[in-house]
Amino acid sequence: MARYVHPEAAAAAEVLGQRIRIARQQKGWTAAKLAQLLGVSRPTVTAIETGQLHVAVGTVFSAAALSGVRLFGAEGTELVRLRRVGAETLALMPARVHAEKIEIDDDF
Repeated sequence: MARYVHPEAAAAAEVLGQRIRIARQQKGWTAAKLAQLLGVSRPTVTAIETGQLHVAVGTVFSAAALSGVRLFGAEGTELVRLRRVGAETLALMPARVHAEKIEIDDDF
């Protein structure tokens, strides 16, 4: 059974991959060089740069960071701030979300 991929997720992966490839080429790095820095194979870098969704998100984010591609429109201390804000927001939310109870009208 094939997994569902939202069209926006697929488009975002492609855009991020394109940005990583552009940044890598602007640095004068080959795909093999980026692969070496990441500790992955060259085909994995190709998969990242073509927006394939089977690559681990940590590897994709590392490729972006090494290439100089900003993630979430932020970098450095701004990412630290965003992480803290996210943690503070999550701390205020319920730990679990419960499914809505559906009342069955069985009064015929």
